[in-house]
Amino acid sequence: MCMQSCTILCDFVHAEVWEWMVQTLLNSHINISSNGEIFSVKVRRSNISTIVETLDNVYNLDWLTSASKNECTAAVGLKWMLNQGLMQHHEEIVEYFKTKGVSAIFLFRRNLLRRMVSILANSYDQKAKPLNGTHKSHAEILAKYKPTINTTLLIPDLKQVEDLVTKSLQYFKSTRHIILYYEDIINNRTKLVDVQDFLKVPRRDLKTRQVKIHKGPLSSQVENWDDITKTLNGTHYESFLQEDYKI
Repeated sequence: MCMQSCTILCDFVHAEVWEWMVQTLLNSHINISSNGEIFSVKVRRSNISTIVETLDNVYNLDWLTSASKNECTAAVGLKWMLNQGLMQHHEEIVEYFKTKGVSAIFLFRRNLLRRMVSILANSYDQKAKPLNGTHKSHAEILAKYKPTINTTLLIPDLKQVEDLVTKSLQYFKSTRHIILYYEDIINNRTKLVDVQDFLKVPRRDLKTRQVKIHKGPLSSQVENWDDITKTLNGTHYESFLQEDYKI
C-alpha cells in the first residue's frame, strides 16, 4: 500500500465527543495514524509558511507511526478545525492539498441545534470544572447540564454556521474529498466502510471507547425548549426541532 495524507476538516470550534469518536474510530485502524488537532497551537497557524511547515512535518511522520503500529501506515493525517487558519488561507492550502495529494474528510453535523447544545455543554465543562474541580470533558455529569439558548441570536448563529459549512465546501470542492455526517455514522455504520474505501485501506471493524453523552430528544437537553420551538417554527431551521436519530 502507498502511504497517503489525509485531513479531517471540522466546523466545530470546540472539540466535542463526536469528533473524537470519529477520530478514534479511524485511528483504531492499524493502517491509519491520526495526529489529532495539530493546529490548536496558534503559532503553527500564524501564517501560511508555518502552516505548510507543520503539514510537512505531520505528513512526513509515516515511518514513526508505522513503527509504533508494527505495520505499514497507509494513511496519516490530522484533525483541522475550520477556524484554525484553514479558511483564511484556503487558496494556498487547496494548492498544497492538490500538489501533495492530500485527501480531505469533511466532518459535519446535520442538526446544527444539537451542535449548539454540545458547544454550550463543553463551554460549561471548561468554565465550571464540575468534576471535583478538574476539567474532564465529556463526562457523564455533563448530560445533566441543561443550557439556556439565547433565542435572539439563535437564527443568526445557525445561519453563520450554515454559511461556514457551505463556504468551506465551495473552497475545497476541487480537492479529493468525502463528506461525513455524525448522524449518518450513528444510523449507518457502513459509512465507516465508505471512509476506509476512500482512504484505500483494508476494511476493518473500527472501535472506540468514546460514548455519546447527550442522549434522547433535544427537548430534554435545554432549559428553554418552548422559546426555542417558537423561534424556529415556520423557519428554514424548523427541522432541527425533530428527533434526527435515536440512541
